[in-house]
Amino acid sequence: MPRMMIRVDAELSPDALTAFPHLVAVPQRPQTVLSGEVADQEELQGVISLLVSLGVEVVDVLTVPESAGLRSQ
Repeated sequence: MPRMMIRVDAELSPDALTAFPHLVAVPQRPQTVLSGEVADQEELQGVISLLVSLGVEVVDVLTVPESAGLRSQ
């Protein structure tokens, strides 16, 4: 599974974060970075679509190399 980093232009509330239990959220005011493994392109598109439906602007979507040490929950 590829490891991804998704940066959004908002601080996501704890309630909003419950929609992404498989991703780790790190608030970086005024943004939030979600990171973790996604199964495939379809799952990634689902995450992005959900963020957009919440009115959140997606700033970056990056694939993170294994050597970066990113871990999912």
